[in-house]
Amino acid sequence: MAPVLAQWTWSSSSIILSSHQPLDFVGTFSNRWSYGIAFGATANKVMFLFSEGYQPLQIPQWAQAFVLLIGGMEVGLSHFPFFACLSSEFQLVSSILGFSYSLIWFAVTILYITECPHGQFLGRYETVMFYWPSLLCLAFLLGRFLHMFVKSLRVHLGWELPMEEKPFLEAHQAEHVKRLLRKPPLQESKKSWFQTRIYEWDPCFQFPSRMIGTIVLAFICLYLFIVIEFCMFVFVRDELDVFEGELENYIASMNQTGTLTPVILQVKELMSVSKGVWLVTILPASFTCVSYLFHILACYSRYIWLKGASKESRSRIPGASVSRRAEQEGMAFNMKKHMKRLWAGNKHFLPSKFHNPSSAESVVAIARYSGWQIAYILWGYLIIHVVQSLCGMLIMYGLVLPIIHNQGLEMLQGLGIGTLTISIVLGIMILQVWIASSFFLQPKMRAADKQKPLALDNQRVFHNFNYFLFFYNVLLGLGACLSRLLISCILGTWLIARIDRTIMQNGYEGADMGFNAWIGMLYVDHYHTNPVLVSFCNILIIGHRERRLQRAIKYWYLNQSAGPRISTRSRTRWLLLQTLVNNPRLVMLRKSRPGHGSREFTQILLTC
Repeated sequence: MAPVLAQWTWSSSSIILSSHQPLDFVGTFSNRWSYGIAFGATANKVMFLFSEGYQPLQIPQWAQAFVLLIGGMEVGLSHFPFFACLSSEFQLVSSILGFSYSLIWFAVTILYITECPHGQFLGRYETVMFYWPSLLCLAFLLGRFLHMFVKSLRVHLGWELPMEEKPFLEAHQAEHVKRLLRKPPLQESKKSWFQTRIYEWDPCFQFPSRMIGTIVLAFICLYLFIVIEFCMFVFVRDELDVFEGELENYIASMNQTGTLTPVILQVKELMSVSKGVWLVTILPASFTCVSYLFHILACYSRYIWLKGASKESRSRIPGASVSRRAEQEGMAFNMKKHMKRLWAGNKHFLPSKFHNPSSAESVVAIARYSGWQIAYILWGYLIIHVVQSLCGMLIMYGLVLPIIHNQGLEMLQGLGIGTLTISIVLGIMILQVWIASSFFLQPKMRAADKQKPLALDNQRVFHNFNYFLFFYNVLLGLGACLSRLLISCILGTWLIARIDRTIMQNGYEGADMGFNAWIGMLYVDHYHTNPVLVSFCNILIIGHRERRLQRAIKYWYLNQSAGPRISTRSRTRWLLLQTLVNNPRLVMLRKSRPGHGSREFTQILLTC
């Protein structure tokens, strides 16, 4: 449907394209859900591009990247009026244009559904299953633009006061700075199970509109991807049913006495098990990817908040003091946690090469992140689904089918032998550690020590112990190597959708382009939305405006105050003294000036 409105979209968008930005991807914290729903309305077009269905002409293989780039620009241009009307300052006109444009898209989508409501894969109402999220988003936009029209009309008629200009310092950012300046509570309030294990809402933090739009679009695209995958499953299942019918006819013609009959029965069983396992694993694979989206969103703030603050102020940020405990308990709150850590100056969670990333790469990363996150989620779902299906096949052939075929005792015998073998190997490894701790280490130096010092004892016996176990450990290393490979494959495929975690080994993180985009996005958000930095800039802006206002006053008596005049320099020095008294550690960071008694003053403050 994008080509249907392409010409009208170009003429309506080109008017404001050169003088208006559709969305601030860095510092927009207002009207977030409207922007997110507007992104959700593009889900069907994004999936159309993802399936590489945008190929209007026959082009060579090497030029497909340019065609997809043109298709992406067309999708962005066709939905540009939504964002332009939502962010325009002229709300009366933009609400009328936005409502009209949303109504046209809504009517075209309804017309398309009524003409082709059914499909060849899911049957009745297949088209409705694909397009109801877009219809819901367009209906929300219609209501949103209608609300904007009513509100702006009341302001235009003088029935309501006009809205204030967008503040440079957001309210939640100001509250965060105020909380840093307050004394931390002596005892933290008790948290509920949901706050401890799932998510803790923070009134001093808000996600930018970019993150809300990314999550909304990712959810809808994931739903559409699952529906498309299910349609493909139905198609493959029908083809396998036809093939299975042909196999049954062959067995019946051979009167079940052919030489290929056992093989055919095994193939039929494999197809039946595969269909059942693939269908059952749709739910856990979907739940895994949905949980990844929530983890990424919940972790965004904590790692940015913990960058740029002193050690004393970190203890005043909720979640900063429990970050280590949270990781140990498996609370993978990635996006929020990362933001808070960066705001407090904590970069230890990042690899060393990412402590000072390239500025140009970071700017490009924030443009890449949203699209890459959606693509990683979709590909991650497919890979996780395949891995879970393989695990399901192993369970079926290792546990379930032997019981069905009356081979339960043989299965239990093999399972017991395998478990016993692994237990013996692990037991020998644990025994080596116990022997080393009991006979080859010197006793504790103090009773309060947690472990013995790393000092060898009984060295002759230790060298014999090491020699005879050398050959056994060679064989043991073969199994350890295979287990290392297996665990790496499982964790790598399981975490492929987690763009906030690298699956590369230490030292090779730079090869993970998704993780690079994540880090670059975090740094751009940190440097442009840090509450402390924004508050400082807001103070400078207000002070500059006040000084310009004072210089613009023509009459001298208008600049006189009723009370006594206070020197600005004296007031600044008094505030500096008060700050140094309340924060004695800052004195060590100040430059000393000889001849002014700064050393004596520093000693006095440090001894206070």
